[in-house]
Amino acid sequence: MGKTTVISRAAELLKDNGYNPSVLVFGTLMLEEAKKIGVKNRDEMRKLSIIDQRRLQEMAANKIAEMKSVNSIMIIDTHLFINTNEGYYPGIPERLLNIIKPTHMVLIAADPGEVVDRRRSDGTRNRDVASIEAVQSELDISKAMIVTCSVLTGSPFMIIMNNHNKMEDAASTIANILSDKGRKIS
Repeated sequence: MGKTTVISRAAELLKDNGYNPSVLVFGTLMLEEAKKIGVKNRDEMRKLSIIDQRRLQEMAANKIAEMKSVNSIMIIDTHLFINTNEGYYPGIPERLLNIIKPTHMVLIAADPGEVVDRRRSDGTRNRDVASIEAVQSELDISKAMIVTCSVLTGSPFMIIMNNHNKMEDAASTIANILSDKGRKIS
């Protein structure tokens, strides 16, 4: 169970406590636009040129900004970087941060060995095979990215571990961060 599962559970906990959160998957918003130019799936989308990815990111960010005024709690499920043919590319570069204006940032992380196992067993995606060392490197890059995003936006950030059998704890922590009434959600 990865980040999307944790985010979905956090949204359920918020709903159970009287909030009306919405969850937007940044990649899905991008993919809706990418399909118009012949892209079939997310894994194919990340192989587009940086110019095309920038355009798709901006379209997704603008859609999110439009929806933000309607929802009091909006959770955006995204990656902090994309491993492209041209190198690592920020998932939410500064221009997108300025459009979206996040209030909180959360990095959901897990033990690299668990991540490798989860990716291998995920039949819904066509993921690149990665070693534990490569996943550790991705985690290190993600940490650098979230710190940078926090500095650029002034938004607090937290790193939450989603290790085996701890998904409920991770989701509860996110729900508590996002609840504005100061009450504990569990």
